[in-house]
Amino acid sequence: MMKRTLLLSLVLITLGSPLAFGQKTIDEAILNQIKKSYKNDVTDKAIRNAIGNCDLKSLATNEDNQNTIDTHFSIELDSKGITDQKQSGRCWLFSGLNTMRAKVIAKYHPDSFEFSQIYLSFYDLLEKSNIFLERIIETSKKPMDDKTVDWLFHNVINDGGNFTGVADLIAKYGAVPREAMHETKSSNNTSQMSRILELKLREFALQLREASTKGTGISQLEKQKVEMLETIYRILVLNLGVPPTDFAYTMRDSKGNIIDSGIYTPKSFRDKYIDKDTYNDYLMIMNDPTRPYYKNYQIDYDRQVFEGKDWTYVNLPMEDIKEMAIASLKDSTMMYFSCDVGKDLDSKRGLLDTNNYDYASLLGTTFNMDKAQRIQSLASGSTHAMCLMAVDLNKEGKPTKWMVENSWGADSGYKGHLIMTDRWLDEYMFRLVVKRKYATAKALEINKQKPIKLPSWDPMFKQEE
Repeated sequence: MMKRTLLLSLVLITLGSPLAFGQKTIDEAILNQIKKSYKNDVTDKAIRNAIGNCDLKSLATNEDNQNTIDTHFSIELDSKGITDQKQSGRCWLFSGLNTMRAKVIAKYHPDSFEFSQIYLSFYDLLEKSNIFLERIIETSKKPMDDKTVDWLFHNVINDGGNFTGVADLIAKYGAVPREAMHETKSSNNTSQMSRILELKLREFALQLREASTKGTGISQLEKQKVEMLETIYRILVLNLGVPPTDFAYTMRDSKGNIIDSGIYTPKSFRDKYIDKDTYNDYLMIMNDPTRPYYKNYQIDYDRQVFEGKDWTYVNLPMEDIKEMAIASLKDSTMMYFSCDVGKDLDSKRGLLDTNNYDYASLLGTTFNMDKAQRIQSLASGSTHAMCLMAVDLNKEGKPTKWMVENSWGADSGYKGHLIMTDRWLDEYMFRLVVKRKYATAKALEINKQKPIKLPSWDPMFKQEE
């Protein structure tokens, strides 16, 4: 026993010695080496003083890139009435509806027009609640540490989404004008409502799993789920209001003259003002250099209506995507577009340009990851959806810059828009939705392939907010 105690003591003494770790730990010698690498010269002192009293982004502003922005575009579609998603994650819904709104404005020339975002938000959250509870029932026999179950409890519900969700929601529930269902405090600032919904849905999920372990059959679990959805519906009504089933609507021109007037249901309004091919005949395109191009991919169970479509897309190089985008703009058709909007954004000027900031000169190091490496290391991904509405082409017909209609209010960026250089687009654009008639024959053929399935938790497919 004494030998065993002595041996244990020797092991602990050895492990406690810095020599036992080699260079795995920051010991005194390594710490001194690291400290000496900082020269603390006049330049370092000046930079440290500046950073200590100013924000890093302002100091990194590249003065060589502060010239006046050229706001001329060789192809620019009309943008009338900038929307504002406020403090909500509904950019995908605003962008999807705004691409459809553009056609209404071009056809009828109303004084103002906007689809109600809150109307579809209501049903989006109800549908997501149903999908979550359905997946809980499907996985109720699996342990809590199962990858799918763990992902479900970490991703209960949110107000993010993508264009597939917009299309499926419109196909199922129709659409209404903004006047038929107005925004509320909870729709404009969704965080508190979302937390309450998540809390209740997690409680319901545990109840369903417990009932399943006690032998409750699927039909009874489904019945319990419907009763749970009644509670969710009530929470949504109290926060967002009652979705209209019929309403009167009058569209007027800038002089107050009536363009159209009638009594509508959400579906009859949709059929009147939205062409079916706008939400039913589209192609989702992705630029993801971490995966092979010219392949069709599908995200497992990434949908916003239970009976709807899983998010399916064709992965293409940027040059192929630009070709289709230009074709769409030439035919006066806006597109749903998403990107990593926070990267190199000069919010005051509304300019997205890789030359906006020079952190390398300020901090004395380089930042050299390419697009694929940024995706792989989770440094970049699609974060925000907008409407692609303009492109500037040079004499050779190549794009030099682009412009999007944003949903951050008319006072943000450049009159509510963002201008992006073509080099920025290459680095931070990820998704585009085009009508099939603008897609190349090759892209349409690839879309017919049996899609390669990707898991719901793939970080590349976070829903836009």
